[in-house]
Amino acid sequence: MPELRKPLAADGLPSLIGADRAGLELALAEIGEPEAKRPMRARQLFHWIYCRGAASFEQMTTLSKETRTRLAERFSVARPEIVVEQQSTDGTRKWLLRFFDGQEVECVFIPQDDRGALCVSTQVGCTLTCKFCHTGTMPLVRNLTPGEILSQLLVARDALGEWPSPRDDRLFTNIVVMGMGEPLFNYDGIAAAMKLASDGDGIGLSKHKITLSTSGVVPRIVQWGEELGTGLAISLHAVRDELRDELVPVNRKWKIAQLLDACRAYPHRNKPITFEYVMLAGVNDSDADARELVRLLEGIPAKVNLIPFNAWPGAEFTCSSNNRIHAFARIVEAAGYQSPVRVPRGRDILAACGQLKTASERIRARREAAAASSAAASTPAPAPAAALH
Repeated sequence: MPELRKPLAADGLPSLIGADRAGLELALAEIGEPEAKRPMRARQLFHWIYCRGAASFEQMTTLSKETRTRLAERFSVARPEIVVEQQSTDGTRKWLLRFFDGQEVECVFIPQDDRGALCVSTQVGCTLTCKFCHTGTMPLVRNLTPGEILSQLLVARDALGEWPSPRDDRLFTNIVVMGMGEPLFNYDGIAAAMKLASDGDGIGLSKHKITLSTSGVVPRIVQWGEELGTGLAISLHAVRDELRDELVPVNRKWKIAQLLDACRAYPHRNKPITFEYVMLAGVNDSDADARELVRLLEGIPAKVNLIPFNAWPGAEFTCSSNNRIHAFARIVEAAGYQSPVRVPRGRDILAACGQLKTASERIRARREAAAASSAAASTPAPAPAAALH
């Protein structure tokens, strides 16, 4: 397991978060656990990390004191640092998390009555540069490891007090892989993380409760369906290649027809594919656009989420009017497709679609600028040069 060699925790020790049972056996081998005992000990570790939510080895009381001590000397199950935690007036919660190398991502929990979804990030930054997405203005730094992805789930479970899992009364019921980054450009990382998230002996979220959103990495879409079988969401946002080339630049590599062919081949498992469509005034919101969308979706079990554009400073777009959005929805619904208008959540804490991490970046830039200014002010000015005679 690569994670055993890569420190993730603030203490600099390799983290066991993200390790599967085989990886945990490797860790036990490193601390000298007898080979015959490793499978059982690995199952115990798995249970404590992913079912009980233990954040230290000391909590793992079914392991001997000696084993716990040796594990603590070599490994960690600590969470990433929570730099900022915010709660919206609508109940949405957002965490800014810092990993061992100082890189940061955000994840968002969105409650709805008796259930709730965690919006998970898969990359530090983003490589897609979608024009309407503020997160897309950030450069890609690196992929997250499976452990860093899973850590977001553990932080949310900690905050909600929902250990052990599974539990029937929990509010954290769904995962939407719709945070920072393009998940299918980090296929191995997100696949390993979601396999662990859906393991019935651990976190225990059904694959039917997990939805992965992609902007259209066509070669990976069917593979994801065959290997993971989760829900699928497509960030479509345009019905013509020339416009989608501009709004969603990955379309320049994989065109709309190729994307929709992949969707037709996706193992649907009786769950419709969600097509996400941000509403941009005068750009993609006409009746003709709606009719073309209906034509494109023919033969695909689908629903269409209409997303009011979340404005940000410097954005070149404005949101379609409420009347225009609902007129668009009526055309799609008349063709037999559900077309709900998404209610923006967490706007007041910049947790809505397309807003992740950008506010934190601005805060960090201001903080660094202030620190630099303070340092400059405290440095003695050089002595004046002697006057020439």
